[in-house]
Amino acid sequence: MPKFSQTLIPLGCLAFSLFADDQPQWGAAWSRNMVSTERNLPDGFDPKTGRSIKWSIPLGTETHSTPVIANGRVYIGTNNGQPRDPKHQGDRGVLMCLNEKDGALLWQLVVPKREEDPYLDWPKSGISSPATVDGNVVYTVTSRGEVVALDPEGMANGNDGTFQFEGKHMARTNFPAMEPGSLDGDILWLYDLTSGAGIWSHDGAHSSILVHGNYLYLNSGTGVDNTHRRIRTPDAPSLVVLDKRTGRLVAREFEGIAPHIFHCTWSSPSMATVNGKELLFFAGGNGIVYAFEPYREIPGQSTPAPLKKVWQFDIDPTAPKTDVHRYTGNKREGPSNIFGMPVFDRGELFVAGGGDIWWGKNDCWLKAFSASGSGDITASNESWTFPLSRHVLSSPAVTADLVFIADCGGMIYCLDRKNGKELWSHELGGEIWASPYVADGKVYLGTRRGLFAVFAAAPEKQLLSELKLSSGISATVTAANGVLYLATMDTLHALTR
Repeated sequence: MPKFSQTLIPLGCLAFSLFADDQPQWGAAWSRNMVSTERNLPDGFDPKTGRSIKWSIPLGTETHSTPVIANGRVYIGTNNGQPRDPKHQGDRGVLMCLNEKDGALLWQLVVPKREEDPYLDWPKSGISSPATVDGNVVYTVTSRGEVVALDPEGMANGNDGTFQFEGKHMARTNFPAMEPGSLDGDILWLYDLTSGAGIWSHDGAHSSILVHGNYLYLNSGTGVDNTHRRIRTPDAPSLVVLDKRTGRLVAREFEGIAPHIFHCTWSSPSMATVNGKELLFFAGGNGIVYAFEPYREIPGQSTPAPLKKVWQFDIDPTAPKTDVHRYTGNKREGPSNIFGMPVFDRGELFVAGGGDIWWGKNDCWLKAFSASGSGDITASNESWTFPLSRHVLSSPAVTADLVFIADCGGMIYCLDRKNGKELWSHELGGEIWASPYVADGKVYLGTRRGLFAVFAAAPEKQLLSELKLSSGISATVTAANGVLYLATMDTLHALTR
């Protein structure tokens, strides 16, 4: 992938020219900005009349994964609540591969749940990680905490790659291997983060893999145990780097993040070129944003190399930093966590974070700060802070002049990009886990109560449409090839104008 310079073209804009009209990962290429250059998209739809619906297909009963579109295929994670293949029954994690033209199922990767403890692989949550497509390979993280490389053709063209145990992988523990069929996924290689990197999975893996050269960058998903007061693997990495060709662990952070994780590691990395230097940005479960130099291949390397830290930025510098789990369940004070991704735009990072949605304080905010510098840049680099209403899981959408962010208090905000001042806000009601998505002059957003709203991407509030659906929305919408993809908990809609 070529180098970018924020002094010439905003990274989020250039990314879509590189990717043509596909959307092969969550967010705009390296920058992770929730902004698309797609045009001619609908400002609403009607399931009753079929208005603006190209096709709709059933998913499982819980869908938290944002759809990804590449090379004529749509990839989306879900559960097995509505089985598509009768041989796969019961609670499973599922990654569906669909025909972009009509939504027909081409194949699915079906993964049994971990059985040791429900907190290691939360029941019915399915595969929550969005896929990332790089060339002719699909990468994702399963609900079992496994990084897998997949053949986009599935098993239809045979069992390819070094991994030849799909039949055993599909079967529950101590059950006989299943017979893979043409509707099953084909794993090229598999890396188990638990046995390989020593992590402790918690609730549900949610990791969007970033590809840079021959390497995959991803959050590990390590966190607390089922008591929510103990880190079982204090030496585990929060950020790992794998060789995309083999799945070998080649690098990791050694910043001592794990002991101070309040709940889990859910934020995915982003990247940009800052002052001529490539930087990898990562938000840890300890509420600190880090910049690292990307991994460079080391001849003869046999153990994971340490990623070199460039700077760190604390989004909550006055919060407690040690013995953090004494604040578990405290809604008034405690440490911070970051769920959404750090979004880069024109030399600045935009990061939303604050108290944990389940176990932490209500306070949260969106911060903008310069991505330049070295060492601890907390005191020197902040541009502005905007307080949000209550907890935040979203990543921001940053345009030339505006920033859009949503929170779990049911609010969406439009802010002035220069100074973080509120231009307008709107209460949608119910928690919002999805990120605002800007495309075709519109802002798209869904809530956990199933409300789907479309606003004008403008400094004055204009609600273009609002629709109450029968199922909640956790996933961010995606636009590709003139189509808007909206996943509710149980249905994927492909929408056109």
